[in-house]
Amino acid sequence: MEDEDHEGESSALAPFRVGIFRAVWSASLVSNFGGLIQGVGAAWLMTTIATSPYQVALVQASTTLPIMLFALIAGAIADSFNRRKIMLTAQCFMLVVSALLVGFTYFDLLTPWLLLSFTFLIDCGTALNSPSWQASVGDMVPRNRVPAAVALNSMGFNMTRSVGPAIGGIIVAAFGPAAAFAANALSYVGLITVLARWRQQPAAPSLPRETLGAAMGAGLRYVAMSPNIGKVLVRGFAFGFSAGAVLALLPLIARNLLHGGPLTYGLMLGAFGIGAVAGALTSVRLRQLMSSETMVRAAFVGFALCGWNAAISTHAWQTALGLMVGGASWVLALSHFNVTVQMSTPRWVVGRALSIYQMATFGGIALGSWIWGVVADEHGAAVALVAAGVAMLVGGAVGFWLPLPHHTAPNLDPLNRWTEPMLALDLKPRSGPIAIMIEYTIEDEDVPEFLAVMTERGRIRRRDGARNWSLARDLERPEVWLESYHTPTWLDYIRHNKRFTHADADISERVRALHKGPDRPRVRRLIERPTTAATLISTRRSADH
Repeated sequence: MEDEDHEGESSALAPFRVGIFRAVWSASLVSNFGGLIQGVGAAWLMTTIATSPYQVALVQASTTLPIMLFALIAGAIADSFNRRKIMLTAQCFMLVVSALLVGFTYFDLLTPWLLLSFTFLIDCGTALNSPSWQASVGDMVPRNRVPAAVALNSMGFNMTRSVGPAIGGIIVAAFGPAAAFAANALSYVGLITVLARWRQQPAAPSLPRETLGAAMGAGLRYVAMSPNIGKVLVRGFAFGFSAGAVLALLPLIARNLLHGGPLTYGLMLGAFGIGAVAGALTSVRLRQLMSSETMVRAAFVGFALCGWNAAISTHAWQTALGLMVGGASWVLALSHFNVTVQMSTPRWVVGRALSIYQMATFGGIALGSWIWGVVADEHGAAVALVAAGVAMLVGGAVGFWLPLPHHTAPNLDPLNRWTEPMLALDLKPRSGPIAIMIEYTIEDEDVPEFLAVMTERGRIRRRDGARNWSLARDLERPEVWLESYHTPTWLDYIRHNKRFTHADADISERVRALHKGPDRPRVRRLIERPTTAATLISTRRSADH
């Protein structure tokens, strides 16, 4: 990885120069290939055993619902434990579930709800794997290569989408769904082998691991205090909600509107994948020519046209051309959302931020798949696709109020400038609560600027774990201002300061420049002590002994 730092950002294929990225990407390609074959088998099998279009659409919902439900937990695990081992565990779990699905299908034991249960369990493994895999991209390649690596991941998945579904359709037509499920089970073996051989050297943690609940809370807090990520969540949900209609209803499009079979369905997915590959290959170049917001709005419009075209088309070639546009729009939108989250998040919380983004986007897909399935059940697939296209245009218009940030990203590497102070008391890591007070001297003419800067500083403090942050002015000495906040324990105070990044340092420098005292701002660190009667009695008894 270190030999890549001098590379520019123009080459879309530069991440392949990193050996481990190349190996994992290649193994993931095979695994994604199997997953798509399994998806064709499940979707088409459901058309033969289901009693309504609603159940067919639920296949798409069952594959996205686990990400919405479990992504945050998986993200916290990805940031707290060894990501390689997490991915290895997830792949082994999916292998076992896929093998069971093969057995149930072969012996003709599947019902619609049992099939949905198996697809749900397989994608529970995907939900566990995905945050670790996506967060590992930044561990494998330099930060300036992350956008290209994300695009390559999308391209890899959609390369398999371009041919995998067609082959899946052939397998289903020739040998039945059980053969498709068996191909998926075998596809996990290569990635398991690569992950088992990867001798990752993770940095030794400088602090004890957070509990899972605390890690999840920290991830939610960071995202809530990060405006750029908040915009991505809204836009990702809107895109998933409306775009999910095309993929959820594609089996019905192939069967009812195009009057085809499983091969037609596979070919339509293949056309979608071809467009996605083209979108991934051009995304790096487009990022240099256009703003992220312009590209995402274009992706919303492109997918709306794809849905409308599928609704009115009675020819496979016409539907396929529209699906190519939809595939390119899909990759351009989702890869830009992913890159925005990665470039707006420091490494300590990137897994959780990505998981929350996935919860929003795939939650939108799951909800949309259910709603558009209901509409298709009542009014037909064509009406559902037209309505979804209208919703897509509305989602694109949201960009006028919530535009994505520009491509330039702040330096979110840890500053590593803070050192633990020498204390007169012997504190333990769990000692607390800790109260922090920082005193500034600000001249009257600088007060408006000081308040503006401190507003941003307060957001950063709370984002990184501070509680009860406040700013107060001394009534007797108006030039004196006090910033105060709390942390539950001394360890939390250390963790809070270790999260300070190079980008955050700019705010601190601006605050210090406004401080007019003879010395640096005075920092007072205090530990709170309870004063209840029961505590005093306990303290006296301890002193007597």
